Amino acid sequence: MSKIVIIGATGRAGSQLLEEALRRGHSVVAIARDPSPLQGRAGVTVKALDAKDSAALQAAVSGCDAVLSAAHFATIEPQAIIAPVKAAGVKRLLVVGGAGSLLLPSGQRVIDSPDFPEAYKAEASAGVRFLEALRQEAGLDWTFLSPSAEFVEGERTGHYTLGKDHLLIGADGKSWITFADYAIAMLDELEKSAHSRARFTVGY
Repeated sequence: MSKIVIIGATGRAGSQLLEEALRRGHSVVAIARDPSPLQGRAGVTVKALDAKDSAALQAAVSGCDAVLSAAHFATIEPQAIIAPVKAAGVKRLLVVGGAGSLLLPSGQRVIDSPDFPEAYKAEASAGVRFLEALRQEAGLDWTFLSPSAEFVEGERTGHYTLGKDHLLIGADGKSWITFADYAIAMLDELEKSAHSRARFTVGY
C-alpha cells in the first residue's frame, strides 16, 4: 500500500478521497488549514498548514509515494503545488480537476459556453491554467481528473464511466458524478496509473 498526501483533505472532494484511500489500506498524510476533525483517525497523519507555504508543503510531502491535490484553483497558483512536490522528490501528482476545460460535442470548451455560470468562471479559469501548467512539466508524472459538469454529494455506487477530453453526458442529458464515485476513479488511477501525464474525465 502507498503513503499518500491529500491536500485539502477536509473539503468535499478531499474528504471522499481520504475515505476511499483508507478503505483501500493506504496511509494518508492529510493536509488542511484546520485538520482537527481528522485527529485520531487510524492511518491518518494530520498536517495543519497553508498549501501556499512552499517550505512547509515540501516538508509535509517528502517521503510520500504520491500527492493528491483537492485544493481550490482560484486560491492557489499551480507552481505553489507543483514546485514543492517536485522539490520533495515525489514523482506522482494527481489533481482534482474541473469540468471547464472539457469539450462539448461542438468542440467548444465548457467554460466558453454562453450559458456557463458567471459565478464559477474564476475557479474554472484557474483550473484551465493549472492543467496548462501541468502540460508543461517534463519531469513530473501527473494526472488531472476532471469531474462532470455537476460534482455533487451523493451515494457511493461503485459505478462510473471514463472519458478523455469531452464532457460526459448521459442519455438523460445530465452530466454528473458524486464525490464518492469520483474518489473511486481517482484511487483506481493512483493504483493502476492508466492516465500518466494526461487529463481524463469521469461521469455516469
